[in-house]
Amino acid sequence: MSRPVYTLYFSPDSASFIVRLALRLTGAEFAERQIDRPAGELDSPAYRAMHPLGKIPAIETPDGPMFETAAILMYLAERHAGLAPAQGSAERAAFLKWYFYTVTNLHAPLMQVFYPERVAGAECAAAVVAHQAAKLQEHFAILDQMVARDAPDWLSAKPSIFSVYVGVLVRWLSGFPAGHPARITTADLPALGPILAQLETCPAAQDVAKAEGCAPTIFTAAY
Repeated sequence: MSRPVYTLYFSPDSASFIVRLALRLTGAEFAERQIDRPAGELDSPAYRAMHPLGKIPAIETPDGPMFETAAILMYLAERHAGLAPAQGSAERAAFLKWYFYTVTNLHAPLMQVFYPERVAGAECAAAVVAHQAAKLQEHFAILDQMVARDAPDWLSAKPSIFSVYVGVLVRWLSGFPAGHPARITTADLPALGPILAQLETCPAAQDVAKAEGCAPTIFTAAY
């Protein structure tokens, strides 16, 4: 039996979901180890040596441990062809700007909506949610408009680190109840939604759905 190239430390339906999808797309051998959060493993010296903030995900690679979801995805794309436009290609610039747009303008405010007390304390949580929810609606609309104008090959034709990243963010936001200001579903994204609907049918997405114990419609009917 071959030795795994990577070891992913994960917790169900956390940011490790995104990395898990990307790893499945690479076709590489990788091991998975679920973090025992109730037992405090995130604060253990061994885990903190991999991720100094004690967050998920972390991954062991041939080049040492890594953390930060966006960095892990870029690393995998550099090591495995097909997950992003190649360096020097005509599509690389557009890919990079929208990839980092997602990191900064979608993932960051999403985390503040889910954990507003981390930003300004419990007394200001409602204001944080309202402000960042409005930003999420605006920024997802801009992304969807980009797709409507020019659905790029690296998003629409085949799975990429960008599509799995955005797909999981939409998955989480769709879990808010109807009427919540941050709720966004694939139905709210007329250009991007069909792409995510197609993405969730690919073997990698179905494998992760099974491994995570969730519905196979991981983006279109997540919860």
